[in-house]
Amino acid sequence: MTTETCSIRSHHGSKSGVEKAAQVIFTACGFFAVLAVASITLYMIISGTPALFQVGLTDILFGSVWKPDAADPSFGILYVILTSIVGTFLAILIGVPIGVMTAVFLAEIAPKKIVSVVRPAVELLAGIPSVIYGLLGILILNPLMYKLELIIFKGTDHQFTGGANLISAVLVLALMILPTVINISESALRAVPLHFRSASLAMGATRIQTIFHVVLPAAKSGIITAIVLGTGRAIGEAMAISLVSGSSVNLPLPFNSVRFLTTAIVAEMGYASGLHRQVLFTIGLVLFVFIMLINISLTGILKKGDKKNDR
Repeated sequence: MTTETCSIRSHHGSKSGVEKAAQVIFTACGFFAVLAVASITLYMIISGTPALFQVGLTDILFGSVWKPDAADPSFGILYVILTSIVGTFLAILIGVPIGVMTAVFLAEIAPKKIVSVVRPAVELLAGIPSVIYGLLGILILNPLMYKLELIIFKGTDHQFTGGANLISAVLVLALMILPTVINISESALRAVPLHFRSASLAMGATRIQTIFHVVLPAAKSGIITAIVLGTGRAIGEAMAISLVSGSSVNLPLPFNSVRFLTTAIVAEMGYASGLHRQVLFTIGLVLFVFIMLINISLTGILKKGDKKNDR
């Protein structure tokens, strides 16, 4: 056996050892991720379900009165749930089109000089702490909303909120999800093979037609992922929203001071005790279930779309 043959076998042996070690590490990391999700799920169920049995599922989920400190306490979170659903939906409705169109501009249309300016600005938005968005909302949005309230509801018995209302919260949320939607959508658009564009242009399609009829459908899975993550960011935000929404339990009407699921926990967890504290954990469980349902639903939609494309 030659020296060269021995060295080759030694190299293969060491390579096999490295691959086995890497496989063990990757398996352990994957197992840890699954264990973390399972642990969080179990903890939320254990912490959030006791109040459901003490107060009642219908009283909590479908009750509209939130008076945890009253002599006869009420723990209805229907308005809080509706506020989270409506607020998140409106934020996605505003933020996703702007984010996707910005991604299209950066990936397909903008010159490199403009991209070199816009992309760092988008990344800076992602790095700004959420409390800063809330402070900007207080300084800029709330005064504007208050002036708008004075114009619309002048001479009525409307309860003025100082501009802290659902509209302010939705606009702040829409701004906060932009970096997530833009960055992931842009990456998905840039991942579309160049020959897709070339074939479309060769068939006589214009550049805009190519973008909307070829590139965007090809990047659909990445864009849906961006929407999922943006939805998670919107529904899970607390600090910024607590500053601009007014944090009062009301119907989610545009000029009402409202409370989201996250802000309900943040506002009262510091001093809550007993059954009140247990109900706050139940609110956390409801929020957790919402996020899981959104992820499962959008993932199902994505899989159905992929199956249709395969056919």
